[in-house]
Amino acid sequence: MEKKRPLRVIVAKAGLDGHDRGAKVIARALRDAGMEVIYTGLFQTPEQIVNTAIQEDADGIGLSILSGAHMTLFPLVVEQLKEKGAGDIVFFGGGTIPPDDAVELKRLGVREIFTPGAPLSDIIKFIERECGKRRELVG
Repeated sequence: MEKKRPLRVIVAKAGLDGHDRGAKVIARALRDAGMEVIYTGLFQTPEQIVNTAIQEDADGIGLSILSGAHMTLFPLVVEQLKEKGAGDIVFFGGGTIPPDDAVELKRLGVREIFTPGAPLSDIIKFIERECGKRRELVG
């Protein structure tokens, strides 16, 4: 019987945002939940994040932004995913994102937005559900 590999998730920080505590908390929680987590480190471009996700055969990308650049950087990641034929990778984000912006980001293709205070269990369940669906579709 073939053993399934764990879900693989990229946790990324983009742009000039140097606040990575939340991203590290998420990365550790996902690891503790049995996922493979690749943390990109600070100051990544949307292209670098998407390239890492493709190279690592990731099921999902989680982007954390606290700089206020979410309406610029999140759409650029969506655009890169589409351009590189990787639109099936589950893309979600978190940070200090106003509710109206979260609605717009979801409309543009971000699968979910988690704001400060979101329970880690909710984030883990979301990833297990959405990345699990992707895994069933693409293998």
